Amino acid sequence: MAGLLSSIPAQVVSGLVLLVLGLAVRVFTTNRMIASRVRLTIVLALVFVGINAALATTGLVAADTRTLLGSIAQLLFAFALIHFIVLVTVNPLGADRVPERFPTIVQDVIVFTVFALVATLVLQEKFLTTSAVGAVVAGLALQDTLGNFVAGLAIQVEKPFRLGHWIRLGEWEGEVAEITWRAVKVRTRDGNQVIIPNGELSKSALTNYSEPAAPTRVHVEVGAAYEHPPSAVKAAMHEALDHEPLVLRVPPPHVLLTTFADSAITYRAHFWIERLTLDEEATNRVRTRIYYSFRRHGISIPFPIQVQYEAEMTPSGPTDDMRRGWERLLAGTELFGLLSEADRHALALTASSRFYGDTEAIVAQGEPGESAYVITEGAVRVTLEPGDTEVATLTAGQYFGEMSLLTGEARTATVRAKGDCQVLEITAEDFRRLILQNPATIDRIGESVAERRAGLARARQASAAPIAHESASSFVSRIRKFLRV
Repeated sequence: MAGLLSSIPAQVVSGLVLLVLGLAVRVFTTNRMIASRVRLTIVLALVFVGINAALATTGLVAADTRTLLGSIAQLLFAFALIHFIVLVTVNPLGADRVPERFPTIVQDVIVFTVFALVATLVLQEKFLTTSAVGAVVAGLALQDTLGNFVAGLAIQVEKPFRLGHWIRLGEWEGEVAEITWRAVKVRTRDGNQVIIPNGELSKSALTNYSEPAAPTRVHVEVGAAYEHPPSAVKAAMHEALDHEPLVLRVPPPHVLLTTFADSAITYRAHFWIERLTLDEEATNRVRTRIYYSFRRHGISIPFPIQVQYEAEMTPSGPTDDMRRGWERLLAGTELFGLLSEADRHALALTASSRFYGDTEAIVAQGEPGESAYVITEGAVRVTLEPGDTEVATLTAGQYFGEMSLLTGEARTATVRAKGDCQVLEITAEDFRRLILQNPATIDRIGESVAERRAGLARARQASAAPIAHESASSFVSRIRKFLRV
């Protein structure tokens, strides 16, 4: 066996060792990029072994070509060895990823540079080296232009963007999906793939929406009628922004008055979102919330000035029929049904109608409040913190917030609209003026609410936060104190 090995030329042994190492790395590595690229080492090692085996066979190769083949074999072995060393030392064998500082294009440049130096300085094959390097450059030029190659190398070194970043170049905008020698592949918002040559990237201004930080600022414009004060319009827009989960709290959103247009004052809401891919959904939801907020606060978005208005306009406030409907609604509730017909009529005249969109918070747990609400249209969800646990769903004809109305207590639950919802708000001040004319009504209302609270306390006795029992007389005293009766 030893004699057989000694009879094999050293060049063939070197090639076989490199071949075995390449096969071993391909079998045991979990890095798919290494497994794919090590095939070049295996092929070149096989060719090197084949050439040297042919040279070792007497009479198989002509004498005038033996020197040329020997030089080619040396160059192939040098290239294969350099390629293998760079591949296994730079890339992790046990992880399926490419190092951020050494992408494939940089690794290839290292291999070609070291190969040229070794071929020229160590092997001293100037003619063959020049031919080999010329062949490499020619091959690259046939695949891609030299300009794209150089630009691609600059992109990898400077890293103006990375995989997953959202960029814009001219009319194209999308997420960087792949960076190659020739081009950058971008996945657009519509799911299409755009291939942008590297040379194009180096010549044009590029916007990277993911740097220096992922949060992105977007804006929404809306017009409001001239009769509404800017402070009221800005407050309504801030209310909409504050209740939208996609709007980041830091940096805070802000609203600007931008122009006095022909038929409206134009306002622009600037706000930040987590990433640019959410911009369409975020602007859609913010516009929707602004619409509902404007409806609640009586702010109109005017028609263009060219629209012809009829001489007789429909009143924008509540009609008599609407108020009579509110009276009937109040009469059907457990709380306000205790009032006289005249008292309910007075409440219907002073109450305000509020309009809310789906998931908007009407009241928030822990916030101060001095009003109660009666649902006129739609439904609401009642939830408790922590955990946003839903405890009830109320529909038209039901009410909530009576404790804040009667005693000024902070809100004990969060109530959100379930779909489009309209509620009637009754303030403590309006209720106080009514009670001052008939103080005896307090006793009936206090006893009814106290009995209701006692029933809730018994029903929730096992809860982590049970309602404390309070006598009717004590509760009525608290009402009198809050309403200053």
